[in-house]
Amino acid sequence: MSDAATPAVTCAGAPADWQNPLRDKRDKRMPRIAGPCGVVIFGVTGDLATKKLMPAIYDLANRGLLPPTFALIGFARRDWKDQDFGDIVLTAVKAHARTPFRQEVWDRLAEGIRFVEGAFDDDAAFGRLADTLKKLDAERGTGGNHAFYLSIPPKAFPQVLEQLSTSGLATKPDGCWSRVVIEKPFGHNLKSAEELNTLVNSVFPESSVFRIDHYLGKETVQNILALRFANQLFDPIWNAHYVDHVQITMAEDIGLGGRGGYYDGVGAARDVIQNHLLQLLALTAMEEPVNFSPDELQAEKIKVLSATRLVAPLDDNTSRGQYTAGWQGNEQAVGLLEEEGFSQTSTTETYAAITLDVDTRRWAGVPFYLRTGKRLGRRVTEIALVFKRAPHLPFDDTMTDELGKNALVIRVQPDEGITLRFGSKVPGHAMEVRDVNMDFSYGSAFAEDSPEAYERLILDVLLGEPSLFPVNQEVELAWKILDPALENWASHGKPEPYESGGWGPESAFEMLRRSGREWRRP
Repeated sequence: MSDAATPAVTCAGAPADWQNPLRDKRDKRMPRIAGPCGVVIFGVTGDLATKKLMPAIYDLANRGLLPPTFALIGFARRDWKDQDFGDIVLTAVKAHARTPFRQEVWDRLAEGIRFVEGAFDDDAAFGRLADTLKKLDAERGTGGNHAFYLSIPPKAFPQVLEQLSTSGLATKPDGCWSRVVIEKPFGHNLKSAEELNTLVNSVFPESSVFRIDHYLGKETVQNILALRFANQLFDPIWNAHYVDHVQITMAEDIGLGGRGGYYDGVGAARDVIQNHLLQLLALTAMEEPVNFSPDELQAEKIKVLSATRLVAPLDDNTSRGQYTAGWQGNEQAVGLLEEEGFSQTSTTETYAAITLDVDTRRWAGVPFYLRTGKRLGRRVTEIALVFKRAPHLPFDDTMTDELGKNALVIRVQPDEGITLRFGSKVPGHAMEVRDVNMDFSYGSAFAEDSPEAYERLILDVLLGEPSLFPVNQEVELAWKILDPALENWASHGKPEPYESGGWGPESAFEMLRRSGREWRRP
């Protein structure tokens, strides 16, 4: 590739608040703003790019968090010009952006939109991409700073990474940065994750690798840290002396729809437990970090994951299922094997539940129950700390018939907030104690809307802020925890069927009943 026609570009970083030199440093409401940069998206024709990435980039621009010279570059096998790609982005923005459409914001963003046609095995196409980025650096002042977003199937990672390396796009001179963003799944098991990490780090240093787990960008997930470490109220009871068990649930009320090609062979455990739910466990169980710097936060999560193991025997303490036809609300739903893209002999699970122990002083003896599934009773993600009963109740049995265990429930989605369940006297002459809820809701407590997870995470990539991104060791430890369950299930034939609209297979309920516990019904 030749850069004879392209003026030389001097790499120049910029302070995070470079757009606003008059910014009051004491105003904590003012977010950090990305400096000069551009984002290259591989896989711009996919649902993720259309429904999440492009709208999130527009929303960041609309909130004033991107520089005026920001550039967005699409790469795909399409016979498109820059304007054609711009029209695709505009359609995605109008359909899926969370902030109001403003023509002046769009016009400024559109000035930096470019498209490069090519396949992943096309050396010349990556040469054209390099030339395009050099021209943008010179013409728009993107500063030689580029993030490469791999919104592509994992099997294409090696080829794209090799092309980024051989074309020189992965390495930059001092003062510039080059970062890669990788979507899950991060491997298929521990061995493949180790191979993927080795491959990625052969091209990009770990400090330039951002593995997206969009759950970590959710406001309520980050609020776990505020709830635990900003309040003296909860710390004394956040341990095995008071907590009976912890339930972490991610339930969906939808089926696979058109995702059969992706999902078959992956399954619920790999798709959700290995990343989302184990990250939620780490944030729930970790010790207080010295500070919230990336290194300190990641170190505490790694300690927890290192101490986490499946509870044996696995046949009794894990469960997997596959949804069958049934009623989802007032609609008749088909079973998984009738969904497009699935074989009648598929053993892919759509429900998975596991029991974990965290072998630390704080949590010894407290089981952590993780579950996820599709076609369940409702869409909900929550973390529930269920507390032990009081050691002595000075009431007759009839007075506490309707009293359950105290619980602290962090609602990640929907209806984001926190619920505290405790016993209270029922009004009247008799002493009758019943469960009541005390609720905190984000929607009613704050006027500001929470940013969408991808907005937060994309901005953090551009700022070089890695706190919310799992590092190599976290990914590999998560697979080390889950692999024994996957291997055990592989020898057991088909998953257990469960009816759409219910709450999973019978074996999942038995898993808790053996210890006298039961799943929450969100």
